[in-house]
Amino acid sequence: MTMNRRKFMKYAGCGAMTSTTMLSSVLNLRAMSAAALSPVGSGDGYKALVCLCLQGGNDSFNMLIPTSSDEFSTYNEVRSNVAQERSALQDLAGSTNGRTFALHPNLPNLRRLYDEQQVAFIANIGTLIEPFTVDDFFARQKRMPLGLLSHSDQLQQWQTALPHERSALGWGARMTELINDANPNLNSNQLIPMNISLDGINTFHTGQSSVPYTLNPFEGAIGINGFDNQILEGAVRDMLSQNYADVYKNTYLDTFNKSLEINEAYSEAVTNVNLGVTFPQTPIGASFEQVAIAIAVHETLGFSRQTFYVNQGGYDTHDNIAVAHDTNLEQLDQAIASFQQAMEQLGCDEQVLTFVISDFARTLRSNGNGTDHAWGGNVFAVGGPVRGGQIYGTYPETLDFRDNTVDLGGGILVPTTSADLYFAEIAQWFGVPQSNLGDIFPNLINFYDFRNAGNNSPLGFLTLS
Repeated sequence: MTMNRRKFMKYAGCGAMTSTTMLSSVLNLRAMSAAALSPVGSGDGYKALVCLCLQGGNDSFNMLIPTSSDEFSTYNEVRSNVAQERSALQDLAGSTNGRTFALHPNLPNLRRLYDEQQVAFIANIGTLIEPFTVDDFFARQKRMPLGLLSHSDQLQQWQTALPHERSALGWGARMTELINDANPNLNSNQLIPMNISLDGINTFHTGQSSVPYTLNPFEGAIGINGFDNQILEGAVRDMLSQNYADVYKNTYLDTFNKSLEINEAYSEAVTNVNLGVTFPQTPIGASFEQVAIAIAVHETLGFSRQTFYVNQGGYDTHDNIAVAHDTNLEQLDQAIASFQQAMEQLGCDEQVLTFVISDFARTLRSNGNGTDHAWGGNVFAVGGPVRGGQIYGTYPETLDFRDNTVDLGGGILVPTTSADLYFAEIAQWFGVPQSNLGDIFPNLINFYDFRNAGNNSPLGFLTLS
């Protein structure tokens, strides 16, 4: 794909124009001492994280399905009219603890990548403050995440790793701020932010001193040269060159000017990038194409570390699940396949990790035309760093909500793996020293004694180096 500079004014609110001073003054974050950090040198090479949000609550027990005769029979009975047909499933190679699994029929590329050991699943994972059981839920003697089953709360908690409080500070931003504090010269580019969003300003990327640089999935970089006529462009530049007595106007104009500088630098860097890969022209496909373009120019822009945020909506499948979920997974599968192909052609496949988050899973029991909000579910990670071809965590011993030790009723499962373990291993791979994991994930110690872990990793699904 050849990149051109596009319409700036249409998307002016999406550039690097958001001030974080108010956030910093009203939000509380545990202090992190840069002096105590182990340095992450540029010699570690380039690494990029892609946080992929399946927004709305992915029905992940229709994504990863047990296939032994008895287990599938139970699955089919419990899920009733939302169950997938056995003959259409994408069977996974090998077994996990003697159990066999398959993927949704519309995930052939994900199945291939799993069989090639580039995809790993983490089963029955969710937001937790401390270890939690069904008995704990009814006894009300342990803390559970705020706003359980609420879209806004649960999605926020997957992005903040703070299920015990309502916060707007994302763990992605906390992680990159910690790394930057310890290694201010890690990225030679001091103009363009290392965090790039394909979904506007998001919680995952919002920190005390940072917000993401945002791109439009179909437009890419939005530069001043994208104006449709020279008269309008000249008028805006003239306005930005004025000095105003009002300090707030000047501050705004300084921010606006900086955003133009960032947009122009980025737009120039990606002009004429040709990935040699055809991406599907769906919103999720276009988003992954923009991520691939940005990664292609990371050396030109001087980045050793980058993070990206990609969002795919439409997973709130109370109704019409047969069409909505099937379509979403098909588009997701195609986008990931193209992205992995592009990473291989760029020679970056061992340096890029894509990981999935979602609000929550959905009930095992059908509501008649879909499924409702639940809790624990299944996620996956993709890329060269993944120790793939395996399912980590604990997949429920049965999907029969009438005979399940982790079921709260109606197919709402209590997570048996904390999302903190998933996040912490990703952060370690990205360069956060093990000793500093608690600074980013304050509840991690309840599930993993990182201070005395030695060479052990939280879950083991990544190759840490």
